[in-house]
Amino acid sequence: MPSASAGPAVVTLGESMALVRAADIGSLRHATELRLGIGGAESNVAIGLARLGVAVSWLGRVGDDSLGERVVREIRGDGVDVRAVVDAGAPTGLMVKERPSAASTAVHYYRSGSAGSRLHPADLPEGWVESASLLHLTGITPLLSDTARAAVHAAIDRARDAGCSVSFDVNYRSALAPASVAGPVLREIAERADIVFGGVEEFEILYPEASPADAAARLRDAGCATAVFKLGPDGASVVTRDAVTDARGLTIDVVDTVGAGDAFVAGFLSGLVEGIDTDGILRRANACGAMACLVPGDWEAAPTRRDLERFLAGDADPVRR
Repeated sequence: MPSASAGPAVVTLGESMALVRAADIGSLRHATELRLGIGGAESNVAIGLARLGVAVSWLGRVGDDSLGERVVREIRGDGVDVRAVVDAGAPTGLMVKERPSAASTAVHYYRSGSAGSRLHPADLPEGWVESASLLHLTGITPLLSDTARAAVHAAIDRARDAGCSVSFDVNYRSALAPASVAGPVLREIAERADIVFGGVEEFEILYPEASPADAAARLRDAGCATAVFKLGPDGASVVTRDAVTDARGLTIDVVDTVGAGDAFVAGFLSGLVEGIDTDGILRRANACGAMACLVPGDWEAAPTRRDLERFLAGDADPVRR
């Protein structure tokens, strides 16, 4: 990691939307009560980092509307430096979440033509990326539009020139593009990153028919130092040039898994910024992911340092092989 600068430790960019979710279990066909919030992969990570004490900045576009104001207020309210571009020509995007059963969650997106999808390289402030130690991106943003994809690559270019590390969470959304279309787009970004996060199936989208080990090897050959496999309840695995480190998952009573992957990434990146070892990073990341599953919402259960310390008491250590 580069040495700390006067700016935030981490910067991230992407679309955050208004979130409507059913208050009760069951189909939206019969829902009588809905709750309003916000959500977005990159802002979820930003909030998670801020709660863990990491200085972080989020950039995105919102509409010139009440929902856009809510998105900005909520993210800023958790201590994130918000760089919001207000787009008077497009609405703030919307996602609707339902729980058809106690064991399932379905998310529906209404983001076509949204303000967030119109992200553009010109939206990146001068010196913003360069001020940070780490740039975090996801595979959602480059699939939103041509200009959003150009903004992602422009941010990577500037990070590379400034010696800023690049983190990339594949975070594949089939609603945005089929795997055959998304794969080459996401692979190009992954091969420009220093750290790549994803589930086993997401690494298969990057490299069809490759085993997880082969996918990690191909990323290493491209210059990526670390591949992080998010395995849900089975834990996680970190593959570097020197070692493979596994961490067991945690047994919890799951309420809502949406946002768990983002909480995991926030925990991981916070440990990386602090310079703790891989075992400690994985222990923290798995705990953050588990805690996110305990409460409905995308980011509401992201822990503070105090919450995390309490939760981790008595947890088993990762296993190195």
